[in-house]
Amino acid sequence: MAFDFLEPVDFSVLDFVKNLNTQTIGKKTVFHTQEDFPDLNKIKVALIGALDNRGSIAGGEVDLKFIRNEFYALYPGNWHATIADLGDIPQGNTQEDTYYALAKIVAELIKKQIVPIVLGGSQDLTYAMYRSYDSLDQMVNLVTIDNKFDFGKDESRNTEDSYLSKIIINEPNNLFNYSNLGFQTYYNSQEEIDLIEKLYFDAYRLGEVSSNLSLAEPVFRDSDIVSVDLTAIKSADSGNFVTFTPNGFNGKEICALARYAGLSDKVSSFGIFKHNNSANESVLIAQIIWYFLEGYNFRSLEYPNLNQNLFLKYIVPVDDIELIFFKSPKTERWWIEIPFISNVNNKLKKNTLLPCTHEDYLRACDQEIPERWWKAQRKNLL
Repeated sequence: MAFDFLEPVDFSVLDFVKNLNTQTIGKKTVFHTQEDFPDLNKIKVALIGALDNRGSIAGGEVDLKFIRNEFYALYPGNWHATIADLGDIPQGNTQEDTYYALAKIVAELIKKQIVPIVLGGSQDLTYAMYRSYDSLDQMVNLVTIDNKFDFGKDESRNTEDSYLSKIIINEPNNLFNYSNLGFQTYYNSQEEIDLIEKLYFDAYRLGEVSSNLSLAEPVFRDSDIVSVDLTAIKSADSGNFVTFTPNGFNGKEICALARYAGLSDKVSSFGIFKHNNSANESVLIAQIIWYFLEGYNFRSLEYPNLNQNLFLKYIVPVDDIELIFFKSPKTERWWIEIPFISNVNNKLKKNTLLPCTHEDYLRACDQEIPERWWKAQRKNLL
């Protein structure tokens, strides 16, 4: 059984939770202990530690006690979802052993409609999260919050700066789209930036996202996996002075992005990676988890492709193309239809709805086809 790979939550964390106020998150969480494993039939969100840092240049052990203590001492919002802490995946004999265990556990949780929150560890563990979808028979959309693209040239090595190359190259290839939020140009070669364009992936510079966080909402709405590299946050806000980053998202921005990720009905796994076991960093990490859960508890569970009659439909002719938009009267969110072309090889097997913004609709009315629509069309035919 996949969950046999998990070790119970550390005794010191359980002792800490015992002394907390009865209204805190820790008192409302079910824990994997030496004596008991949670009944997953009652769980909606599960925390998992992945104690493998071998993909990082810094290396070293992974200690999640500070993060857990900070998180469990917080108070929940008006939440309905039940939370479990399933403990930790210990470092395997090889990195591949760790990947295997994490992929099996994440896949099992997703099948049970439980959203795993994975706390690493080096960010190459994102590769294991991606591989967990192999058994789910679906194309996968990945979003990373990162200042780099992680297209290392040696994809055969299990490092956090090359895991994205492994995702793109290794079979089975289930990746439909990759989106990056917050990249900083001076950390990425022109070759990598050109590759993003060539593959019709989406990348948004730090300044672009910071100046208008709502740009990220439709990106998350179309995502299955969200992976957060904590070096995307500036050190003054994160408390990370081991890998000093003068520029990046501030604390409020990263929490807002985490909430958008939680709000997405499609996001089925969420990972936070690359911390340095420090008490200072743990404060913000705990709040990132809190905001993701806040978003999760306010999911609207609306899918226009399931019941289009409940949505407003707009047809916009642009040259010889008819663009079809849908708007939710409940949340005022927008989607644009990606048509299925029957006589060519498609990655997608039917008409698909792509999340978009009201601004995309207005640009279409001005005879400008949204860039994400073009990219989705071309990527479908790759």
